[in-house]
Amino acid sequence: METARLPFFVYGTLRPGGPNHDLFLRGRTRAEEPARLHGAVLYAGPGYPYAVEEPAGAVGAVVGAVVGGVLVTARPESYDELLAALDRLEVYVPGDPRNLYVRVARTVVRAADGRPVRAWVYVAAPAVAARLRAGGTPIEGGTWPLR
Repeated sequence: METARLPFFVYGTLRPGGPNHDLFLRGRTRAEEPARLHGAVLYAGPGYPYAVEEPAGAVGAVVGAVVGGVLVTARPESYDELLAALDRLEVYVPGDPRNLYVRVARTVVRAADGRPVRAWVYVAAPAVAARLRAGGTPIEGGTWPLR
């Protein structure tokens, strides 16, 4: 597993204005900027979304799938604490087959300048992704509505 201190790409309840933003990110970030994750479809979950990666060239894959979100750069002194807190929030344990999400390093694109940036992204775990592809509700436009 990659152990680099990458920024995080958040697309649901952790976005500014979302219910978990202030609880987890306030005071722990150096920068928060709009970005996009290409090659994934956003699905509605029970109060939060799932980004489901589209396998390249797969039959039925959504061409041009994009998830809108925010690229979050943690303050260096807060990084380890924030990583652990986000893993707990997403109930992610490396290698656990019961994970709902897995944390993966992916390239996201900054909206401001189109620059690609490697970031941690919590995407739907394989079993969850398969269920969502088979009968989930995709979120039109790829951006989770904040309430």
